[in-house]
This record gives sequence, C-alpha cells and structure tokens, in this order.
Amino acid sequence: MDMTFKGAARRLDDLDLPRLGASIGVGEDEIHAFLDVETSGHGFDAQGRPVILFEPHVFYRNLAGAARAKAVAAGLAYAKWGEKPYPRDSYPRLKAACAIDETAALRSASWGLGQVLGENFRVAGFLTVQAMVEAMMADEALQLAAAVNFIAANRLDGKLRKHDWAGFAKGYNGASYGKNAYDIRLAEAFRKWSGIRDTPPPPAPVPIPQPPQPNGSTPTKAESGKAGVRRGPFSGSLSGLWAAVLAPLVAAILSLFRKAPSLFRKAKP
Repeated sequence: MDMTFKGAARRLDDLDLPRLGASIGVGEDEIHAFLDVETSGHGFDAQGRPVILFEPHVFYRNLAGAARAKAVAAGLAYAKWGEKPYPRDSYPRLKAACAIDETAALRSASWGLGQVLGENFRVAGFLTVQAMVEAMMADEALQLAAAVNFIAANRLDGKLRKHDWAGFAKGYNGASYGKNAYDIRLAEAFRKWSGIRDTPPPPAPVPIPQPPQPNGSTPTKAESGKAGVRRGPFSGSLSGLWAAVLAPLVAAILSLFRKAPSLFRKAKP
C-alpha cells in the first residue's frame, strides 16, 4: 500500500450523482444531501488524499494479543468510542497503525465521500480492504459508488426514497445519530437541493437504422470509433454471385441516369 495515500484524485462529474442515484431509485437531490452531511461534498483533502476518520475503538476490535497491546500502548487503540478526542488529521495515526497491522488499520478508518468504514469493504463492492482504499485514492465516483453499494446492501435505499431521514440516519450512522442532528441536517440539505435545478441529462444517442438481415440474424455493431457510418445497400442483404452481378448493373444505371436523365422520363401522350 502506498503510504502517501495519493492517487489520481479525480473529482465527481455532474452526471455521476444522477447516474449513481438512479441505481438505488433516488434523484440527485437525495445524493447531494447525503454527501453534504457526510463530508461537505468533498472526497479529498487539500493534499489530494481521501478524506478519512481513523477510529481507534475499531482498530482495537480488529487486533488481538501483542499487536493490540502495542497499539494501546501507543495510544492508537482503545476499547470504547469517545475515550479521547480525535486529532484534526487522522493520517499520522493511520500510518502509525499500518506499521502495526496494515489490514486492521485500513479496516479501522472511514473513507471518502460516503465515509464508508474499511470493515465494510465487501458490501461496498471490493475483494479486499486494500482494493477499496486504492479506489478511494483514485476517484470520487468510486467513493460514491462504494457508499451506494453499502446503502443498498443494508436496505437503506428505501428509507432514502421515502425521505425517512431518521431511519436512514440510524442505519447509516448508528443509534447515536441524534447527537449530531444527522437526520435534521439531512432534511435541511435535501430542502436546499430541491430548490436547485437538477443536472440536465445527456442527449440520447440516435440509433443508426440497419437493413433487414437474412435468416433473422442480428446486425453487426459498428466498429469502435466508427459509429455513424451506415452500411452499404448490399452488405448483409445480397452476397456472392448476385452481389457481384447486380452491384455493377445498378451502378451503371445510376451513372446513365445522371448523364441522360431524359431517357428515364415518361413520354408525353
């Protein structure tokens, strides 16, 4: 794992919010509200690292034996949440914790736009916590996708659709959500975003008409990078000898028509 925790740090595109929101049946206003409350809408800090919160009580439960004792002695782990105030920057703690047990340390931090706890890497859509952290370093869209996966896996999408802010807050942030007025802040953020015009959707691509295919076969898709090129009048409809005979004949007739169109006009009575 790169201990600088710096990757591509790509920001969200305007269309990422409605695209990912639609996957759980909500609009971008609900997603905006969620992001405002979780991380004020920013997935990276001023140094280009994912926004994180290292949780010593989570580190404690992810350790055992000598490793736990070492972390406790260093002030990096303790049994209960809230025993000590958190520092403004979690990264020094995270790096020191990684020196004791990297996997346990990464599992013990909340990551990115949705502040998904590393312990939840599987429901967030990753095979390992390291893979999740690499994604968090790379792209805010991946950070949001991890949060959306977590919401769906924990059946919180329905509460978000119904604007059951208290139910969503309890499921996402735990029973103590009221201490931070999480539900009230969600409702206020949603009202704010409801008054702002949504991102217009991109224009839908116009499908290219394809000629009928023999034996009901499916037309071949356009080659990558060449969309918009129509197929010729004989491709797929005639083949072999017939194509070889008729194609030059039609071309000759068209050429004659261009040179002497009067030959093809109906004679006057």
